[in-house]
Amino acid sequence: MSEQKISAAGSPVAAAPVHRDPLAFVVRFQSLIGLVVVAIGGVIFSPRRHGEILFLNPDNIANIVRAVSETGIIAIGMTFVIITAGIDLSVGAVLGLSSVVTASMMISGGFGLIPTILAVLVMGIAFGVIQGTISSRFRLEPFIVTLAGLQAARGLALVVSGNQYINISYGDGPGLAPPVFAVLGERLFNNTVPVATIVFIVFAAIATIVLNTTRFGRYVFAVGGNERAARISGVPVSMVKISVYAITGFAAALAGIVHAGQFNFGSANDGMGYELTAIAAVVIGGTSLFGGAGSMVGTVAGTIMLGALANILQLNNITPAMQLLATAAIIVLAAVLQSLVRRREGLGR
Repeated sequence: MSEQKISAAGSPVAAAPVHRDPLAFVVRFQSLIGLVVVAIGGVIFSPRRHGEILFLNPDNIANIVRAVSETGIIAIGMTFVIITAGIDLSVGAVLGLSSVVTASMMISGGFGLIPTILAVLVMGIAFGVIQGTISSRFRLEPFIVTLAGLQAARGLALVVSGNQYINISYGDGPGLAPPVFAVLGERLFNNTVPVATIVFIVFAAIATIVLNTTRFGRYVFAVGGNERAARISGVPVSMVKISVYAITGFAAALAGIVHAGQFNFGSANDGMGYELTAIAAVVIGGTSLFGGAGSMVGTVAGTIMLGALANILQLNNITPAMQLLATAAIIVLAAVLQSLVRRREGLGR
């Protein structure tokens, strides 16, 4: 199909045909395509029990979405950072710190539910703001700053917990958490939908609105697309960078609260490796590691795809080592596709 253009003399001339790059199409929708492929593979390779496909069992589907809820929440925050061409390696450790502080405040400190949640969320935001400020103010690579943040958060979690599990018991007396906090480990709607999944979905919906419909969202894309041009255009680049790290800190703290509620304890070692899983979900979801492009829908699809893939391998008794190798192969493939598209676009300009 071709478009028409008007010549200088006013007569129509034929424009060059519009060629759509199939590779660019695949990269744009790679998470959704991957999710469909994994779902089909799950049906084909799923074990059967009394003729039932175990992969499609409602309880199994609920287990998949519950298992990815925490990393999904983190991945939503990570999407903002990666769109600005940044990275945050501290989120897993911040989750562990948040779970410890949550348990400690309610069990040892005697704080109520609302003060505890607010304090932990503010702590996560503050942690992100500090990292974003250091990276932006001193022009340091986010990789280095957040790697140091990972160590700092893990160390603080060890200090707060005394390197011990802080178990959460429920009741109305001293040393007991408010019973309502246990709802994070339950399922609603006829015991089918995990509450943690609802938190994930609501957070994803809010983030999608912020990214796609607000001035801040446009600024995020502008900074990641061309930081120098964004600054010349009047975009507050430093403030945007600090804000996206504040969002990842908030997301990690929220995931830590959900984690403590689901498993009824806080541990300094919780969240190890979550940052890598979140980054994988974001990259598989189509967000460019080079910045300037990405979507929350893709991140959600990438998160669920990774969870479904892990579930299929577990149902077939595949070792965790093979699960890691399969995930690594998918990440590399997604990154290679992004690189190929960028090269084609560069050659086309």
